[in-house]
Amino acid sequence: MKALAPFKEAAEAVIETGGDAFKLCYQCGLCSGVCPWNLVRSFTPRGVMHEVQLGLIELEREEIWLCATCGACVKRCPRGVNLIDVMRAMRRIAVQWRAVPESLRLTLASLGTVGNPFGEAREKRADWARNLGVKAFSRETELLFFPCCTPAYDPKAKAAAIAMVKVLKEAGADFGILGSQESCCGESARKAGDESLFQSLANDNIKAFTKNGVKRVLTLSPHCYHTFRNEYPELGLSGVEVVHYTQYLLELLQSKRLKLSKVVNKKVAYHDPCYLGRHNDIYEEPREVLRSIPGLELVELPDCRENSLCCGGGGGRIWMETKREERFTEIRINQALEVGADILAVACPYCYINLQDSLVTMGKEDVLQIKDISELVAEAI
Repeated sequence: MKALAPFKEAAEAVIETGGDAFKLCYQCGLCSGVCPWNLVRSFTPRGVMHEVQLGLIELEREEIWLCATCGACVKRCPRGVNLIDVMRAMRRIAVQWRAVPESLRLTLASLGTVGNPFGEAREKRADWARNLGVKAFSRETELLFFPCCTPAYDPKAKAAAIAMVKVLKEAGADFGILGSQESCCGESARKAGDESLFQSLANDNIKAFTKNGVKRVLTLSPHCYHTFRNEYPELGLSGVEVVHYTQYLLELLQSKRLKLSKVVNKKVAYHDPCYLGRHNDIYEEPREVLRSIPGLELVELPDCRENSLCCGGGGGRIWMETKREERFTEIRINQALEVGADILAVACPYCYINLQDSLVTMGKEDVLQIKDISELVAEAI
């Protein structure tokens, strides 16, 4: 088993890779109390922090890779410790020592070679939009639609991107895509500890945005939104407004550019994505959009808004296998059924994939549907 030299050297290595926040931890244990892993198994972030403080770091330990970067612990920490930074720092050390889980290693390799986690050819990135009449972005285009790798390459997730195209066209929006010029935003790579890969992907996208004169980016994924808005500026991105599609939908509705007339007589529960809610405080826009749909009844889940239950896909975990009995999404689906929802609405491709997979494995497809908000809006046009 690979391990760093104990004590001082190991702690210093974490500090050097950006995880010096551990020094503030006074072991109160609130982080362990709110971590969603403890709903399905035992995991103590407090214990991990203590081991880092002592300089005892086992790079192949499973706990290093469990964190889904949901941010629940960060919100509750009375000392303001960003545990995500500490976990990321440990993963950066693990990447340097090549102590990375196999499935994640293959994903990182695909990101490095073809710019997407699926290992698909870059030339296929715009295939999802074939026959939809979506134009290539140019300097005169108002809005760059950036759908994320998952809707672009995963057939199960592309419905949200297709629905959004329908909505944008209905509203008369001037938008386009960059297609093969796009690369993954790199969020998973950074949270998985491969900082150099993240910066390479980010620089490729920044160059593409600059070359094409992008001024406003519309993202489908909260992970892209978070990364473009909060992390790319440190690498030189400037003069670009980043908007999540739920924000833009509300903008279209409030300006009367988009009118919804068809009735959707469904009871809908909304699942707050971690990277839209806790990480970026966007809670109202998705709900206002849903309330604007005629006939739709919006109900709240037991764990909602800043207390939302993570889907388990952040921090690179979307590319790692999770045992069925340890999937947070099964708890979420049961919560949706308990409040009588017909549809569990999402605003994140990762949430959609994880919830849909659990819906199938639980055999609940006949009593609940997983739909992206863009799909519900498209149905109401």
